[in-house]
Amino acid sequence: MAKNNNEEPKDEHGIVENVEHALTKTEMYIEENQKSLLIILAAILVVVGGYLAYQGIYVKGMEEDANADMFKAERYFELDSFNLALNGDPVTPGFLSIIDKYGVTDAANLANYYAGICYYNLGQYDQAIEHLQAFETKSVTLQPISLGATGDCYMQKGDADKALDFYKKAIAANSNELTTPIYLMKAGMVLESKGQHAEALELYERIRKEFPRSAEARTVEVYIARAELKAGA
Repeated sequence: MAKNNNEEPKDEHGIVENVEHALTKTEMYIEENQKSLLIILAAILVVVGGYLAYQGIYVKGMEEDANADMFKAERYFELDSFNLALNGDPVTPGFLSIIDKYGVTDAANLANYYAGICYYNLGQYDQAIEHLQAFETKSVTLQPISLGATGDCYMQKGDADKALDFYKKAIAANSNELTTPIYLMKAGMVLESKGQHAEALELYERIRKEFPRSAEARTVEVYIARAELKAGA
């Protein structure tokens, strides 16, 4: 094949000159703006250093204080004194006070979970939902429990669709012998109440097959028989 005589030869020297020119322009920019760049760098270091100091000293100190207050509020919670656990007494702060005072701490986050359960037991379901949804966790037990408790709140409010949605979220959050069969059972019962017996049967059968040693497995045969009967009707 004939060589294209119109093709310009590569000028490696020119490429090097272009690169050097670009580098020179960058160096000139840095030199001309050195003062501004140093100010920006110093500002970044101050912000980062301040954040690390905030986390290492201020937040750590708050966490210790919050944990001390949590211990007292948890005592009321264990005694089923939900109002006192929430609001405290003249000496002991409650979970609501801990949330307000130590909002950036892990203790305050956990206090949201406790507050949600307290409000649920006091029949104040909207407040319970608010605090349960403010609670953030990846705990293999607390995450499904908080989602399931939110479902319980919606069930008490008469919103079966939202209750079912949160029960399903609780089931999907983590598979374990403790919480999963509980929410499979609750979701199945909601589905039965909505006339969706075949779907309920699938959940009941999961309990029998996947969690045969659970407390729910001891009674699930009754639910399976009822769902089979109604699903086939």
